[in-house]
Formats: sequence, C-alpha cells, structure tokens
Amino acid sequence: MAAAPVWSVDPRTGKQREQVAVEATAQEVDAAVRAAHDARGALADRTVRSAFLRTAADRLEAAKDQLVEAADAETALGPVRLTGELARTCYQLRAFADIVDEGAFLDVVINHPDATATPPIPDLRRYKVPLGVVAVYSASNFPFAFSVAGGDTASALGAGCPVVVKAHPDHPGLSELVAAVLRSAAAAHGIPAGVVGLVHGFEAGIELIKHPQVAAAGFTGSVRGGRALFDAAAARPVPIPFHGELGSLNPVLITEAAAAERAEAIGTGLAGSMTLGVGQFCVKPGLVLAPQGAAGDRLLKSLTEAVSDTEAGVLLDHRMRDNFVAGVAERAELPDVDSPVTPGAGGEHTVSAGFLTVPAEKLTSEGAYDLLLEECFGPVTVVARYEDEAEAKGVLSRLPGNLTATVHLSSEEAAGEGRGPELLADLTPLAGRVLVNGWPTGVAVAPAQHHGGPYPATTSTSTSVGGTAIERWLRPVVYQGAPEALLPAELRDGNPLGLPRRFNGSLER
Repeated sequence: MAAAPVWSVDPRTGKQREQVAVEATAQEVDAAVRAAHDARGALADRTVRSAFLRTAADRLEAAKDQLVEAADAETALGPVRLTGELARTCYQLRAFADIVDEGAFLDVVINHPDATATPPIPDLRRYKVPLGVVAVYSASNFPFAFSVAGGDTASALGAGCPVVVKAHPDHPGLSELVAAVLRSAAAAHGIPAGVVGLVHGFEAGIELIKHPQVAAAGFTGSVRGGRALFDAAAARPVPIPFHGELGSLNPVLITEAAAAERAEAIGTGLAGSMTLGVGQFCVKPGLVLAPQGAAGDRLLKSLTEAVSDTEAGVLLDHRMRDNFVAGVAERAELPDVDSPVTPGAGGEHTVSAGFLTVPAEKLTSEGAYDLLLEECFGPVTVVARYEDEAEAKGVLSRLPGNLTATVHLSSEEAAGEGRGPELLADLTPLAGRVLVNGWPTGVAVAPAQHHGGPYPATTSTSTSVGGTAIERWLRPVVYQGAPEALLPAELRDGNPLGLPRRFNGSLER
C-alpha cells in the first residue's frame, strides 16, 4: 500500500494547496529515531551545542520572509503575529544557548569525604546528564514557538538530547522548511542531520512514543490526544517521562470592588484577551467570575461593546471550526445560559467571537452545566455571575488544574487590604501562573517563567517555557569514590570548565 500523502491546506478556503510529504511508516520512524540516537555524541560538547542553537536562530531569521509566508498560508494567523512568534522562537534558541554556556543547569555538587559526619560521607560528585532522544509533538496554534524549532526542541537540544519531531498536520509544509533550516545549522557545526528528525502522520506519532530508543516526550495539544500518548508512555516496557500540556480553562475572578473601580477597563481587557489570535491561545480566559449588581452590569456592557466590534476570523483548520460551532451551540442551549454576543459561525470559513453568561450557582454542583467548565477552543468565554464570595469560591473549588488563574482586585485589595491575600491563596492551588490585575494571554520567555500547572493543564510539574524547561530532559547521576582521572571534567576539583557549583557546602560561581 502506498504511503498516504501529506498536504498543505489553506484554512481560509479548506482547499489542499500542495503535497509536501508522505506519512512516515513504522520503518521510517525507526530510522529517524536511530539516526537521532546516533547523533547524541555530536552534542556532548556544550560549546558546540550553544553555537548550534545560535546558528539555528540566525538562519531562521535569515529565512524569515519565506517562513512567515509559508506559515500564514497554512495557519491564517497573519504576518504580524507570525513575525513576532518567529522572533520569540529565535530569542528562545539564543536564551538556551546562554544557559548552556553558563552551565548552572548541570547542577554540579561535590562533597569530599568526611569521616566525622554521622553517617560518614564518602567522596560524592553529582551532576545531570541528558536522557537521550526526545520525541516532540508539535502544537497547532504556535507553528514556530511550539513546533519544530519551539521550546521543547530548543530545551532538549540545549540539554544535549537529539529530537524527533512529529509534525502537526495543520502546518506540514512549514515544518519541513524549519527542519531543513535546523539541519543546515547542525551541519555548520559538524553535527549529523539526524539530530533533528521529522515525521508526519497519526500512526507515526504512536510509533514514536513506543520506540525503545525514545527517552522522553514533550506534547502540546488536546486532553484526549495527550492523555492517549501519556498512557502509552507509561505502558511501555520501560516507561518514559511524558511532559504534556493538555488543556486549560484559565479562570478569572473579578471582585466586586474591582468591578466598581474600573468595570469598563476590565471588560475591554477581557475582550482583547479572549479574542486574541481568534481565541486560539492555550491561556485564553475561558471562565470569568463576575459579580452581580450594577458594577457587574457595567462590566458586561463594556465587554459586549468590545466583542461586538471584533471581526470574524479563521481558525487553524475546519475541524476546529466545526468543533467550535458545535461546542458553543451546545453550551448556549443549556437553561439560563444567555448569549449577549452570540459566538459561532461567521461565514463559510470563519467564526464570530462572543460570550455566554450563566448564574454562578449553576456551576457549584455536578450536572449538565459542567460542560461550561470544559475548554472550548476559539473566541468564546463564559461569564458566571456570582451573588457573593461563597458562591464564587464554590465554583473555584470545582475547577481542575490550569495553566493560569487571574484575579482582578481593587486598589485597596491589591495593597493587601481586605480579601486580596486570601483570594490569591485560593487561586494558587489551581494554576502554575497566578496573575493579579492582568490578562493571561502572552507567555513571556524569561528565566522566572512557568508554563504548566496541575493536571489536566500538564502531566508533570515542569514548564515548557523559560530556562528551567531544560530540566525536563536531564537526570542526575552521582559518582562515589571515583578517581579524579576517571571523572568527567564537570566534576573535577579544579573545575576546568569554570562551572557554577556547590563545593563542600559552599556555592561557587
């Protein structure tokens, strides 16, 4: 049987544009993983690794026009958004190059023998080593930043791990172009092309997670798809770490005092956040707890005006469009759910932004309204109107894990007066990033960033954004009583590589 072709599809029309690849067979997946496994040694030198990452960023920037054009043709996200995302991706590659050069991520700790300790301490030397080949599953909504050259790939390569990327079917042509750029950067430093593998097809993704030489995986996508791969990773004869981002509602709590203070600004800000990128951000606010009463009414009026002015947009593919249209219709049919601005089909290939309202009391107990507590991918949010603090807390207590949780406080509450500290404490167990008087869309690439959260937001406690993302692809190892001549350079007393380390209890920089 001939391999199935992989087509580039225009989401604006739903029509196939061109064939860019074929779906990988099990034998081709095996070959890609084995080639990546064989390339591990070429990444052993940290100087080579960091230079590779910087060259990759340089060459992606040099190919910007071609890459942005290809990305827009396959995603309809627009040149402005895509140009910014490519810049973010290149910044991220360089940021990991800096981390590799610094070396603190190796977490070097050395203890000399101490016979006076109880129990006695032998000579112990600890650092972290790369896991091996990492399987990367690309996301649909970030064709650069969470795809072939995205954070999973950049952090894995920085850790010294080759990657095999399962391309997302929404941007296969772009995936091929970006992989070619990364391989050209690898070649410039004598690194085999197999250090970045690329495969297409659903079955290829299954074969990839099962391959015995795959040592870990990173995933960004749906709860259903991510959970299936997570279970497969755990069911292997040798289970492997699976770092999956699966879904998030990203709740927002607006206090009555905050609404009274700046209802119009909050309504406008919410509209901008929930419709950004046609609502296709993983941190889109999907549930908003707003107070009943005059201040809450003013907020909804502002939200209605801003969302009504939002133009219809194109989702990443027609399957997502169909799911969005069906999902909002099912939610709107629930009793006591209103649609001040009706979300749904905007045209044959577009969707219109909107929002739903519901009494918060409907969400405080299990039942049909639980549908409103599930993520709906696209430009829609649910505004639950609460009567009092107890009702709002009742809704929060029923929420699953999230990437973000946001609270809007008044000036006095933000200064620590009233319920501010208590509300922040209530939100902290729900998410990996807690915001005060802001909006969750936009995930800065910074050393202190954490993009993750309790399940189902993610399947681990790690982050996929920021410098500590590199820790996912490393494991600690300790050498005990090893002669100096046998130790890796990172663990020798003289510190020939000049690494930050903890030496006999003292931190050395």
